[in-house]
Amino acid sequence: MKGPECSCEESKVIDSRPTENKVRRRRECIQCGHRFTTYEIIEEIPLMVIKKDNSIEPFDREKLVERLCRAAVKRPIKLETIENMVEEVAAELKNSLQREITSDKIGEMVLHKLKDIDHVAYIRFASVYRDFSDADSFVKIISELTEAE
Repeated sequence: MKGPECSCEESKVIDSRPTENKVRRRRECIQCGHRFTTYEIIEEIPLMVIKKDNSIEPFDREKLVERLCRAAVKRPIKLETIENMVEEVAAELKNSLQREITSDKIGEMVLHKLKDIDHVAYIRFASVYRDFSDADSFVKIISELTEAE
């Protein structure tokens, strides 16, 4: 970054203060000693979800928590466990550096985590996510669970 007075590209930070969604930095030019202020804006790139019908919408943590709560109705799963799982999935998605991700990929990530938590909730979530249309689909996923044990 070039200083405003002498265009020197070297400066040192004298003071740094976080504000809402940005960081205010007070700088001093190494060459001429001129002091100036810069603001760094934290850029949040929204994660977009490509749905099965090819529509695109922003990733919504609350929507995923709600869907998991439905799958966990009358199961011994705490809301905190579901919220932590969703945070883990969101962190993995953010760290993948992809701006768009399919709902299938998100569903598979959730199923992978849910499998270790509760098999009934896993089957319920999978039945909606994978769009089970007959009893054979349920039999198949249950046999997969019992074989994995």
